[in-house]
Amino acid sequence: MIHYIENERILSEVLNNDKLVIVDFFATWCEPCKLLAPVLKKACEKYEDKVEVFKVDVDETQSIAMRYHISAMPTLIFFKNGEEVERQVGCLGEEKLERIINDLI
Repeated sequence: MIHYIENERILSEVLNNDKLVIVDFFATWCEPCKLLAPVLKKACEKYEDKVEVFKVDVDETQSIAMRYHISAMPTLIFFKNGEEVERQVGCLGEEKLERIINDLI
């Protein structure tokens, strides 16, 4: 299941997770973000016991986007134990996303 983050308090809570956390910084008007959405959904289903996926709308939560220096969408940030371990900017294909996840879990 993909969750939406609407404030910084919630983000802080989800980052302290035993699983690999992927945060997708997106915008509703962003075409590459729309292309990435089904890829993320499929990965979320495949790795549901090892990965948590969260989405942050950069237009709705600008403070979070600024905190993580998001300048392009989509941006995926991967966290382990609350620490950023990987960052990918742009639309990823299914194979590349799975390769990153497998390397990090």
